[in-house]
Amino acid sequence: MTLLSKEFLEQLFKEHKENSLFGKWITLEHIVPLFQKHETAFQITSIGVSEEKRSIYALKIGSGKKKILLWSQMHGNESTGTRALFDLFNCFSNASKSELKTILEECTLLFVPMLNPDGAQKYTRVNANNVDLNRDAVAQVAIESKILRTTLDNFKPHFCFNLHDQRTIFNVEGTTNPATISFLAPSEEETRKLTLGRKETMSVIVAMNTMLQTIIPNFVGRYTDEYYPTATGDNFQKLGYNTILIESGHFTNDYNREKTREFTFYAIVQGLYHIATTQNFKSYQAYFNIPNNDKIFLDVIHKYPNSFDDEGYLYKDGILDNKLVSSLEKVPKKMLKGKIAHHEIVFETKKR
Repeated sequence: MTLLSKEFLEQLFKEHKENSLFGKWITLEHIVPLFQKHETAFQITSIGVSEEKRSIYALKIGSGKKKILLWSQMHGNESTGTRALFDLFNCFSNASKSELKTILEECTLLFVPMLNPDGAQKYTRVNANNVDLNRDAVAQVAIESKILRTTLDNFKPHFCFNLHDQRTIFNVEGTTNPATISFLAPSEEETRKLTLGRKETMSVIVAMNTMLQTIIPNFVGRYTDEYYPTATGDNFQKLGYNTILIESGHFTNDYNREKTREFTFYAIVQGLYHIATTQNFKSYQAYFNIPNNDKIFLDVIHKYPNSFDDEGYLYKDGILDNKLVSSLEKVPKKMLKGKIAHHEIVFETKKR
């Protein structure tokens, strides 16, 4: 396993961050103008249109035998992976580093940076017809699901990267650290059998986690591998396409997920480099050393002298007057048991 250094990755991100993309609400209008500067390096095509007739694009680069498919914003309100991909596009459009050249020589990369543009526009998890694309891999009711499956069948990747965001409620088990990045090698059936494909997927995750532990130690978790029979990752893994789930979560005081974007970028670059430089993917056992995700966080807790008066809150995002607005919603008292918060406010007097 060859790990990229913290210094290399930090410099790469600093030089190539796509500064025009900021914040959690990223729509098709934000990304389409950026394609122009990548037209020389990438093959850019429209692979279909969404339910509301917004274009879905794919960007292809590289000449290697190892094929890798990466997609983001399957859930329209989960944009951290999209921002990280455009940081990566800047790297590959100016691939002067030998490590980047190695990836492009050994791999052919196909990116779908916004699978659900209708959900992105409305800042919703689901598509325009209220379909969760990540639970539509079997029925393929949604146009967007059909487009992804057709892309998969035509490209026949050796590895897939399925990029998502996860809620602020998650922590790394056994710690009070948020699960800033979480990984999963999806199960292929209910027994969660360790198939060859899962082991190969775990091998890539081990490389990404090992690198991240040098940068954000104890902020990386393992997402539950409970089998979801209609989920995209589980079904793609079952079909023989090794699928790596990356969940971009919360980092301290990072509600815009700009630091998490950086760590997601690091993980993807390391994952691609590991695939490019590895001949076998047998070293997977350390995957099980990654702590599980747990759920001990609320966003805000108001603490009073009488703990029975304590109040807990979670942020809820929505679009208001064409702006993304986050508001605090109180949770039921029963949800406070055993919880801590990203922000705790202590009141010296009893609540009136």
